[in-house]
Amino acid sequence: MIIDEYKKPKTIEEAYSIITTKEGSQIIGGGAYMRLSKKHISTAVDLSNLKLDFVTETNNYIEIGAMTTLRELEINEITNKYFNGIISKSIRNIVGVQLRNIATVGGSLAGKFGFSDLITALSVLDCKVVLYKAGAVDLLNFTNQKYNDIVEKIIITKNNLKADFQYLRNTKTDYAILNVAVSKHNDHFYKIAVGARPGIAVYAEKAENFLKSVDFSKENAEKAGLIASEEIKFTSNFRASAEYRQELCKTLVSRAILNINY
Repeated sequence: MIIDEYKKPKTIEEAYSIITTKEGSQIIGGGAYMRLSKKHISTAVDLSNLKLDFVTETNNYIEIGAMTTLRELEINEITNKYFNGIISKSIRNIVGVQLRNIATVGGSLAGKFGFSDLITALSVLDCKVVLYKAGAVDLLNFTNQKYNDIVEKIIITKNNLKADFQYLRNTKTDYAILNVAVSKHNDHFYKIAVGARPGIAVYAEKAENFLKSVDFSKENAEKAGLIASEEIKFTSNFRASAEYRQELCKTLVSRAILNINY
């Protein structure tokens, strides 16, 4: 990676001005993945002076700053006491502690990496991404659209939903071959997200609709896993074949459904 100019703005408005007026400029989060690329960046914009590293709790929401590291999110008491600890569970095996001490929440989201465990986990929560100019947008809209903006924070609504995160890796700290998150809002309302397909997480809407129409049972959990595996598109890469991912999906989806019901 080659950087011509490195800026550490003192305000978010200054940072926004740089990225919208200087061609080839780019926000630097933790830079954990960017440093592996061969990009030529005219102006790198470092947000570390903007006090965006925080995790706070209000009566209704959890707010997580864009510069919060994955390690801080992993061990934070606030995030760990909600949603069956799904956020920590999705993060704790990402490579190693050294990388999690560098990689940030904002960088993980803005990168829109197909292998992202965090995006998959957040997809089944009531989560919004707050951008400096665009304001709060649904996570799904954020991942599917391009914004020339700055991620300030994410906001997660506090509720009583149960959630679970499942994955399979070749080794403990490798990227996932497939990851799955499931949340249960009531007896008949589930969210099911499948990521590392190897594409970014998508919802298994047919499986969700099936669960709306039936009562919980082990057989229906397995049926939902089968439906999810048939409706989602998988492709092959050096980690696994599309067919293997499809078989994994059946097991991981049904296992997550079972876990949040027992």
